[in-house]
Amino acid sequence: MAELTPAQRTWKIFKRNKFAVGGLLFIMVTLVIALLGYLIMPDQTPMANNQTIQLSIKKPGAKFMMLRIKKAEHIDTVNLFTKMLFGQPSFYRDIPITSYRVLKDAVQVSEYIGDEDKPEKKTYKLPASILAKGPSAFIIYKTFWLGTDVYGRDLLSRLILGARISLSVGLMAVIISLLIGVTVGAIAGYFGGWIDASLSWLMNILWALPALLLVIAISFALGKGLWQIFIAVGLSMWVEVARLVRGQVLSVKQTEYIEAARSLGYNNARIIRRHILPNIAGSILVMASSNFASAILLEAGLSFLGFGAQPPMPTWGSMIKEHYGYIVMDSAYLSIIPGVAIMLIVYAFNLVTVGLRDAFDIKSQSNLI
Repeated sequence: MAELTPAQRTWKIFKRNKFAVGGLLFIMVTLVIALLGYLIMPDQTPMANNQTIQLSIKKPGAKFMMLRIKKAEHIDTVNLFTKMLFGQPSFYRDIPITSYRVLKDAVQVSEYIGDEDKPEKKTYKLPASILAKGPSAFIIYKTFWLGTDVYGRDLLSRLILGARISLSVGLMAVIISLLIGVTVGAIAGYFGGWIDASLSWLMNILWALPALLLVIAISFALGKGLWQIFIAVGLSMWVEVARLVRGQVLSVKQTEYIEAARSLGYNNARIIRRHILPNIAGSILVMASSNFASAILLEAGLSFLGFGAQPPMPTWGSMIKEHYGYIVMDSAYLSIIPGVAIMLIVYAFNLVTVGLRDAFDIKSQSNLI
């Protein structure tokens, strides 16, 4: 039997943890849904912000008949890639109705106003070419699988788009934290002396500050917006990475192969980049997975407090903020659904973190030999 490579041994140990594999599969499915975004959302308008106030706070599975009227203004058709990323502005105005009657050159409808209000009779003129095609050309049926929010927007569409925001914040925050944390930690641990003392003092100061307060302070300085959140969350998380890398470098730099690299005349940058960091990559990857979950929680907290991405951009935290008052009413699902989404994705990353920690553990790998 051929000897397993380090990557194969790591993956074999990781697969033993069924919960970690399940968490990884859940993350991958969520990632695919987030990437497809507007292509699979019922509401494909930008920010899933198609508001129908008459349909405010409708239960999951609610189905309505809609009169579809083409808008007067010209709207360009975007290509598939642009639609996937930013959505397609709607060509039509949808009006909820309870019944309709086709006239000679118009459609008379009973416009839905509310469950407790009597439908209002209205007449809309339509082009003869549309009327000639039959009711299917101007009447559609919409099903809101997760119901609608307080503004009559499709909750499922906003939940899917919120997944994209959460995962993108987590990814960018982890990248920023790794770039800063690995650099600072490696320099502090490798060179020691006054450099280590100065950087460790800075890390300890930032470590003492609550992460959420630090993110809020950075957000105040940078302003409100999605890119500002990327930077704010990333800048608040690098200290954990730096402390881990510093400790790992302190132990690794005393090993014989590092001394051999120095004796061969390799410069410090090459030793750190080619000989030290690859040997502590497992610990860094575990920390990155853990920080991914923390970044999603931080973004949700910021959005709930009003410091995250600004409306109408949907985030899971802002969805909870808009509807947390309905928890004591019969529409608690408006806050529970995004809350459960946050819980599941964070739990999935935590499961993956545990699996990676076991996979990179030396004792676990020695059992395969």
